[in-house]
Amino acid sequence: MKQSENIYLVGLMGAGKTTIGRQLARLLKLPFYDSDKAIEERTGVDIPTIFEFEGEEGFRNREQKMLAQLTELKGIVMATGGGAILREDNRKLLMENGFVVYLHCDVDRLLERTRRDSQRPLLNTEDPRERLETLFAQRQPLYAASADFTIDTGVMQSKDVVTHILDIYHATQN
Repeated sequence: MKQSENIYLVGLMGAGKTTIGRQLARLLKLPFYDSDKAIEERTGVDIPTIFEFEGEEGFRNREQKMLAQLTELKGIVMATGGGAILREDNRKLLMENGFVVYLHCDVDRLLERTRRDSQRPLLNTEDPRERLETLFAQRQPLYAASADFTIDTGVMQSKDVVTHILDIYHATQN
């Protein structure tokens, strides 16, 4: 495995990327970035507004630019947006510049975690379960192919997930 100062978290919405990322960053004493939050800060509007006015394609263009900037930084922990891996250029950026961890979680758990969150434009649909199942089917192979390590966040407490990621990360750095 490659030597890396950065840890990038990928996975579907609700898998725990932000929660796990913040904990990892705190323990490693590294800055934490959430690529979606960085886009919101840059544009001054929330993700649903970007989707409303620019569509998913417009958002993905902004996301790709933000990932290019954030992957230039060294010594960070970053939670990516759930769809960041859809573009091959994004997958390459992540794989070439950091240790990529796929936070896997089953659809039932994801649905439970996201059901009250109005800030997820892709789930503003008649059938959020069907949408999550579709997203899972489309994205899971891309997450798995991009990741140095996969962990199931649906069956462990976040502190145990963090400990396990750190153990694997440190083992790969020696």
